[in-house]
Amino acid sequence: MGTYKQFCPIAKASEILAERWTFLIVRELLLGSHHFSELERGLTAIPRSLLVHRLRSLESAGLLSRVCAANGRTHEYRLTEAGNDLAGILNQLGTWGQRWANDEIQPQDIDPSLLMWNMRRRLNTQSLPPRRLVIQFDFNGVKKGSYWLIVDRGEVEVCKTNPGFEPDLFVRADIQAMLAVWLGRLDLRHALQAGSVALEGPRELVSAFPDWLALSPFAHVASARGNPESGTLDRAALPASAPTRPRRSSLVGAASNK
Repeated sequence: MGTYKQFCPIAKASEILAERWTFLIVRELLLGSHHFSELERGLTAIPRSLLVHRLRSLESAGLLSRVCAANGRTHEYRLTEAGNDLAGILNQLGTWGQRWANDEIQPQDIDPSLLMWNMRRRLNTQSLPPRRLVIQFDFNGVKKGSYWLIVDRGEVEVCKTNPGFEPDLFVRADIQAMLAVWLGRLDLRHALQAGSVALEGPRELVSAFPDWLALSPFAHVASARGNPESGTLDRAALPASAPTRPRRSSLVGAASNK
C-alpha cells in the first residue's frame, strides 16, 4: 500500500481505497456478497490473485474481517464498522457517476452476466408468485447469451446454463435496451412497446413482470449531460419521450432480497 506522505484525511483514506477494484469490492460486500465465489460473480473481470490481495489489504486496514461460515468449513468476508461506514460514500459516488459519468456506455462495458447478477439482487420477491418461478433471459445485440433466474421461497439464483426446469416466462431483449432499462434511461413499458424487449408466457406473468424488477439503486438519478439516452445505446430501442423515474433507493438497501 503506497503513501502520499500527507496528513490530510483524504490522502490517508485514498491510501486505502483508491487502488483499482477496492471500491467495487466494498460495493459487493455492502450488497451482501460474503463468499469469495459471490465476489467473483460481481467482479467479473478481476484476476483471482488480485481479489485475494485486495481482500487481504482491506482486512489489514481494518475494513473487513474473515469469519468462519455457519457450515464450519468455509470462511465469509464481513465488513467491520469502518467498512460499513463507507456505505454513504459509495451512495454518493454512485449518484455522481450516474449523473456525470454513465451516459456513454461503451460495448466493452456491457456485461450480461453482471447485469443478471445485479438484477438478481433487485427483484421484488414479495410480488412474485409463492412457488418456484423460472425466468429465461435471451439477449441479442452487441452481447448475446441466455441466462435463467430461479426464484424459490424468496431465494433468487442466476444460472448461466440451462437448469433443467421448464421456464415460466421468457424475456427476449436487445442487451443495450435491457441495460438502459436497468439504469433508468428507458422505461420498461416503452421498451416493450418498441419491441426491443419482448415477454412470452402466461398473461398474468407477462402483466406482472414490470413490477418485479426494482432497477438499479441509482436509476432515479438523471444524467447531467443533456439527453440521458445519448451514447452508444441503440437509439432505435429508445423512445423519444423521457422515461418515468423509478422510486428512489440506495445502495445500502439494495441487497434486501438476497
